[in-house]
Amino acid sequence: MALQAWGQLPAAPAAQELRWADRDADLPETGSSLLAYGNGRSYGDVCLNSGATLLHTRSMDRFIDFDEASGTLICEAGVLLADILALFVPRGWFLPVTPGTRFVTLGGAIANDVHGKNHHAAGSFGRHIRRFELLRSDGERRVCSPAENPELFAATVGGLGLTGLITWVEISLKPVAGPMISVENTRFNGLDEFFAINAAAEAAHEYTVAWIDCLAAKPRGIFVAGDHATADGRCAETGKPLGIPFTPPLSLINGVSLRAFNQAYYHRPLAAETKMSYAPFFHPLDGVLHWNRIYGKQGFYQYQFVLPFAARAALDDILRSIASSGQGSFLAVLKTFGNLPSPGLLSFPMPGVSLALDFPNRGAVTRALFDRLDAIVVAAGGRLYAAKDARMSGEFFRRSYPQIDAFMRFVDPRFSSDFARRVFM
Repeated sequence: MALQAWGQLPAAPAAQELRWADRDADLPETGSSLLAYGNGRSYGDVCLNSGATLLHTRSMDRFIDFDEASGTLICEAGVLLADILALFVPRGWFLPVTPGTRFVTLGGAIANDVHGKNHHAAGSFGRHIRRFELLRSDGERRVCSPAENPELFAATVGGLGLTGLITWVEISLKPVAGPMISVENTRFNGLDEFFAINAAAEAAHEYTVAWIDCLAAKPRGIFVAGDHATADGRCAETGKPLGIPFTPPLSLINGVSLRAFNQAYYHRPLAAETKMSYAPFFHPLDGVLHWNRIYGKQGFYQYQFVLPFAARAALDDILRSIASSGQGSFLAVLKTFGNLPSPGLLSFPMPGVSLALDFPNRGAVTRALFDRLDAIVVAAGGRLYAAKDARMSGEFFRRSYPQIDAFMRFVDPRFSSDFARRVFM
């Protein structure tokens, strides 16, 4: 099967890959460590287990029960968020939080405690998980919730798959009137303008996010705010997705193409108010299958950080460093996190401003830029997102996730990953 991470960076393969379809089965007896692998949308190495065993859980994809009155859904951990949306949006229900792709499994969304465009209003994904079953390597099955086995619940939400195998999940869906989103678009020029628009938008709208041109001399971008619209009878999906049929030998993303794209994207015709279906609003890149191939055979890194609001100057420094390096990103997503606490010991979100950027893997040049950015982030009291990471140091991780010692008490001794061996060992 040759399972990979989404960033397609060079990595050693797993020794064995086992398809896992029976949630009631015991874990396999292997001479190596185990790790659940969902749909492979983690960018770095949290989903890899080189030289050991990967349990491919996508076949564990059954819906178990749904309470139409409360919106409570129970299903197996290999179900995709896309499957939930396709089935329940026509019935008037939506995910309480959805990340930038719907092609992730429920188990993966919990393990990385994903976040969306509504963090200021709803917090992270883990806040909406009612309970789940965790299969440990000693054969014990534990139902975990904020009230039952709460410490193991907190370790597993955002726990990067290291506390055992999640078999089934109970999650609360939210009622919606239909599949459409009412959208407001606003161009901004400079970070002062972004923060002013964002403060007003968060007070008035459920969803907020911005694209930013990080190569411009003065950061500019497009701010997007949205809310679920009333039903109007239109379909949620339109047409078939495009696809990248093969991986080119070299990255198609370079300084020339980046500047051309950013210039065209910022100045494109833009309606101040519009309506669109939920898929292009929440998951625009899902409309291009295998879009990660455009970065070539050497793959790419995503660098996502969050800084405390008080560290505004650090964000300016980071953007200047990126612009001066000439290694900007056309997928640059800027947003803020609110004050709702995340339930996981290793959850990424904290109150502050987050920026996610994709960089083609140019070897030492790219890693040198990341070292400069790391120094700014850590000095400002920020942190990196483990689900997107492929190279941060263990020292950096331990400094930025202060509950790491509490988490380590719940790591299953038979579960590991490339990320864990790089950062924890």
